[in-house]
Amino acid sequence: MVGYDPKADGRNNSKFQVAAAGSMSGLVTRALISPLDIIKIRFQLQIERLSRNDPSAKYHGILQATRQILQEEGPTAFWKGHIPAQILSVGYGAVQVYKTLRDAVVTMFRTEGPLVFYKGLSPTLIAIFPYAGLQFSCYSSLKRSYEWLMPAEGKKNENLKNLLCGSGAGVISKTVTYPLDLFKKRLQVGGFEHARAAFGQVRSYRGLLDCAKQVLQEEGALGCFKGLSPSLLKAAISTGFMFFWYELFCNIFLCMKKADRQH
Repeated sequence: MVGYDPKADGRNNSKFQVAAAGSMSGLVTRALISPLDIIKIRFQLQIERLSRNDPSAKYHGILQATRQILQEEGPTAFWKGHIPAQILSVGYGAVQVYKTLRDAVVTMFRTEGPLVFYKGLSPTLIAIFPYAGLQFSCYSSLKRSYEWLMPAEGKKNENLKNLLCGSGAGVISKTVTYPLDLFKKRLQVGGFEHARAAFGQVRSYRGLLDCAKQVLQEEGALGCFKGLSPSLLKAAISTGFMFFWYELFCNIFLCMKKADRQH
């Protein structure tokens, strides 16, 4: 949480409690926003247009996709790949087309060997630097704009400023680097066309440049941004959840600390 000051409200949590609260808030937030992540990835992998006017399109909107997944796969489908997501597994996108994490790992290793777990690594590495640079650059610019636009009495709440500017910077940097995230997901599921057949058309890519070329030729520039809406919605909600759960856990730890002192 960029620029957030945990002691701004006068609490006196220890460094360990602050770290624990941050970790726990991340775990809970990831679990709660997993459905949006699932929908985002389904959109990213769909070759057909995300439009109700395309009869071959399996998904065309967030609400429609939610109903479709519930009807066909049940509520647990929204947490497919949740465990590897929590431990930041590289193969998160591929895991979602298998029944269990073990099934995914064994099948992936047997069919393509250990290098399969590093598919999509190149766009991931390429995106790291512009994403981080844009995030901090936009954050600084938005803070300056906030201070210029906001009246003097509104400048007292530092945490609100940090929350708004941090969220805005995240949205801008996410949007600019989003095509690389889409290419990464397409590359990660390469070789598992049989598992993807039920979801619509499938494509094979020889690498990052070939993937980008095929997406642009077949799906147009907008194809590079499939799944952006649930991605930005997820980013906005996760920011709020992170702050909410962080504050809650910090307060719980503080109450426990006070209770221990009284005994």
